[in-house]
Amino acid sequence: MDEFGVYAVFGPDEAPRQLVHGGKPGKCTVAVKPGVQQIVLFTRGRWDNCTSVTVELNDENDILILLGKLTPFSKCFSWEVWEDGAWSNGATLTVQLEGVKSEPDAALTISQKEYTPECNGAALVPRGGIGKRKRSKDEEEEEDKAKGQENICPNASEKVTPHRRGRNSLRTGQTRLFPQKEEQTATHTPQKPRAKGKQTKTPTQSASVDSPSGRWGQTLCQIDPQTAILIGGQGARMQFCKDPIWKLCTEDLSWVPAETLAEGPTPEARIGHTATYDPESKRIFVFGGSKHKKWFNDVHILDTQSWRWTMVEAQGKVPPLAYHSCTLFRGELFVFGGVFPRPHPEPDGCSNSLYIFNPEMAIWYQPIVNGNKPAPRSGHSACVMQGKIFIFGGWDTPVCFNDMFQLDLCLMEFSAVQTSGSAPSPRSWHGSAVLSDSRFLVHGGYNGNDALSDTFMFNSETSCWTSLTLPPLTSVPRAGHSIITMATACRKDSSDEQEEEFSESSPQTLLIFGGGDNDGSFFSDLITMPVKDLCE
Repeated sequence: MDEFGVYAVFGPDEAPRQLVHGGKPGKCTVAVKPGVQQIVLFTRGRWDNCTSVTVELNDENDILILLGKLTPFSKCFSWEVWEDGAWSNGATLTVQLEGVKSEPDAALTISQKEYTPECNGAALVPRGGIGKRKRSKDEEEEEDKAKGQENICPNASEKVTPHRRGRNSLRTGQTRLFPQKEEQTATHTPQKPRAKGKQTKTPTQSASVDSPSGRWGQTLCQIDPQTAILIGGQGARMQFCKDPIWKLCTEDLSWVPAETLAEGPTPEARIGHTATYDPESKRIFVFGGSKHKKWFNDVHILDTQSWRWTMVEAQGKVPPLAYHSCTLFRGELFVFGGVFPRPHPEPDGCSNSLYIFNPEMAIWYQPIVNGNKPAPRSGHSACVMQGKIFIFGGWDTPVCFNDMFQLDLCLMEFSAVQTSGSAPSPRSWHGSAVLSDSRFLVHGGYNGNDALSDTFMFNSETSCWTSLTLPPLTSVPRAGHSIITMATACRKDSSDEQEEEFSESSPQTLLIFGGGDNDGSFFSDLITMPVKDLCE
């Protein structure tokens, strides 16, 4: 019992097989036979001479399917055959035993700070596994039809100059947001993610065990001063990411796979969704999005205290939406715009409707709104400041916008904002983040032809735009990326020990993750920058 070992069980009829033993760093690769429906990995013995065990599962083409990590606090996990049948033709399982380290492992440190059920391993467990949502035959048939198809980015046009359409002109057809050159994608090789502030291209789905794969269309939201959660996204060759949920620790900018840190049915893979955190209830609300030809109007809630997913059976009506905006005000979610599906062969349409979700009542409703509403759009940004929602940019084929509207949340009245200064050019799928009570940032995006890299700041008190020259942000064009601001810990010296404190006055840091450059490359880099450098 004292000697440490890693064991695997391949199916219910096979006895446990020891893959790695002893306390020395080691690596073992095992072929998984076709037809194996379940893999169980667990450890036995004392963890004195190792800190963690990383596990990868690759298909017959050596493309990463799943990855995970065993720790002294997460000693086992189970994988069942992936819902897309990714290992039905056989796979390769690689187990890496990490040796003794002078400093605690980042994943281990985070595990000690959070509540995690003892039997939940820090591994990616595909849907269909124990405790996960089961798929119906209709869903399986739909997935089989969609398999191999590229995800259509609604209302994006391929290499056309944006222009306003005439009154009687028709909406053009659908194309991908990021059209890829197959020759270029095929010749690129995966690159290991670099340090913060550096560009990293990840043109294939291969991913490092220590960080997310390159992607666009994901969400990143802060849940406490030290932690953010990454959900969803789509990478190269229009494949949905096999590592959909990650936890970011801002103390050391380390990533931890997080799909099985929580119990309950996880949301199905998607892009164009929103993830909104409520600091009062400490819950993340995931709404909408799309996957292949499938559209969602479901609401999933992640309770970050109990670490449990639940799916809401909401009353009221809300259409399936993607590339919409969602903002939180007084405990309610305000969803505006987005793309909605229409019956074939009609092109998908854009919305300018406002829907509100009340979590306490679990009900959707449409408020009475007055004033000058924005035109229908998707891929826009929205942020709440001073009791108003500011909506900027967006896309409705073939028109790209750079106008701004505000919704007064007390009067429930829309109005156009007359701005001055150096305004951003028309764009959609840009990044946006609130910097202060009266300022927000807009970065990058897509103008119908190219991805952008310029940066602007808007002051709501003066209604003025300011163009910013920031080499870390403007060096690489990107769209569909995530931008958030998080508090930075202030160290406080005491007589006994050094402590870290977070408060509203703590210095803020801007974090930018992922996105694509509209030329076949998707990013997995993490750029950080002090907010004070932007506002000076």
